[in-house]
Amino acid sequence: MSRSVLLLRAVNVGGRAKVPMAQLREVLAPELGDDVSTYIASGNVICEHPSDPDAACARVRALIAAEFDVDTPVILRTHDALEKAVERVPFPEASDKMLHAMFLEGRPAAGALDALRERLVPGERIALVGHDLWIDYGESGVQGTKLTKAVLDRALGVAGTARNLRTTRKLLELTA
Repeated sequence: MSRSVLLLRAVNVGGRAKVPMAQLREVLAPELGDDVSTYIASGNVICEHPSDPDAACARVRALIAAEFDVDTPVILRTHDALEKAVERVPFPEASDKMLHAMFLEGRPAAGALDALRERLVPGERIALVGHDLWIDYGESGVQGTKLTKAVLDRALGVAGTARNLRTTRKLLELTA
């Protein structure tokens, strides 16, 4: 059976949206099966691939809201989708820590990339590959960017959540 990862946005980041991973696994097991696991505390849920991914994401979002009072988009990526993403990294020479894949719920709004390119600081690069926006933050890292959550949300017009390349590779391994 194939495995997938459910990516929760902005969970346990910056002291907001507290969701204990052990409790999250308990809450999600009835919905996703007993073989639910998590990777690091920032909202990566590994599970068997659901028969209806859209319904599963909606149900998981509702369960998290009910149990933890946290409303967070839930974005699913299959093992195959993660594999393709890693194979198609647009900036292979970038640092694994500074290169992030922003996994999007769908296609970004028209003109989104142009709007984001206007906000890039020197050394940053972006590329859209399928439904994944790759951001190379360069040497200044995330703390030096103008591509804040609000800027990304406004320009993209679709929910997304980012993982650095190191984490993305680990999620690929965990879903194998």
